[in-house]
Amino acid sequence: MTKLLLRALGGETLPTPPIWMMRQAGRYLPEYRATRAQAGDFLSLCYNPELAAEVTLQPLRRFGFDAAILFADILLIPQALGADLWFVTGEGPRLSTVTSAADLAQLRPADQIDATLSPIYETVRILSGELPRETTLIGFAGAPWTVATYMVAGRGTKDQGPAHLLKDQDRATFAALIDLITEATIHYLSRQIEAGAEVVKLFDSWAGSLKGRDFDDFSLAPIARIIAALKARHPGVPVIAFPREAGPRYVGFAKATGADCLALDNSVSAEWAAAELQADGCVQGNLDPRHMVTGGPELVAEAQRITRSLRGGPHVFNLGHGITPDADPDNVARMIDAVRSA
Repeated sequence: MTKLLLRALGGETLPTPPIWMMRQAGRYLPEYRATRAQAGDFLSLCYNPELAAEVTLQPLRRFGFDAAILFADILLIPQALGADLWFVTGEGPRLSTVTSAADLAQLRPADQIDATLSPIYETVRILSGELPRETTLIGFAGAPWTVATYMVAGRGTKDQGPAHLLKDQDRATFAALIDLITEATIHYLSRQIEAGAEVVKLFDSWAGSLKGRDFDDFSLAPIARIIAALKARHPGVPVIAFPREAGPRYVGFAKATGADCLALDNSVSAEWAAAELQADGCVQGNLDPRHMVTGGPELVAEAQRITRSLRGGPHVFNLGHGITPDADPDNVARMIDAVRSA
């Protein structure tokens, strides 16, 4: 096993951590914007295997990342389950809502998503054949809680209030929605692995708004269920879990879910992660994405501080969240140089 990312995910402490970046294929790159214009709109880009593969490869040509992450979107699963999905320019995604047992009953079973998602698997197959030999291919999905927040609200919300309301007023219906998304996610990620994904990642972007039993029931438990199913079907394929803004609940999360690596947001320090988390295995993160905008000596210093702080155990260098559209591509190159020279 020579791919750096796979070695780190396998628990190996490396002299220089492998590097990739959340949303590394995206609007901060002019070549991405050109390809998206060619596709016509965001969803058309996601469902065009040749163009989706192209934008996945673009940041590798520029920066030589150690991994490529499939270009897709976490809301493709709701669409495959039968929800209406569209994007409003400048505002983001919109979906038809699931706010009752009757709405839930209108969705498709989890094993019927392939008719919609087959182009995504074709993108994975194309990438599997085109990536450099040393580059690892990452597939991904949204974790059930995060996906459910969009399905209940019909859009992104600051506090995930509509999902919390349904959870509190009709826990049985909300739990059934989580179960459906969980089963669909197992199927979806399994198909990605069959198509050539070497690692998969679960993005629980809104995990931090869950507390106590709710965190256990709707973030930790579904992720553990997905990982267990994937490990049974595809032994040896690593899984990265990202319960963003989990704070103290990061502690023990990897062991409780079976995740091979725990991705961290930038609200926790690398020094804390080294002391509290790295004994359980690989950690990923966690440079503040604002440094990709501001650059300068602070970017270099922070990237090197994180790298040095986590040098005592398995580490994958990444941002604490996705790179933003206003980022300067030159700062990405500076970050990579800083990590590799730390």
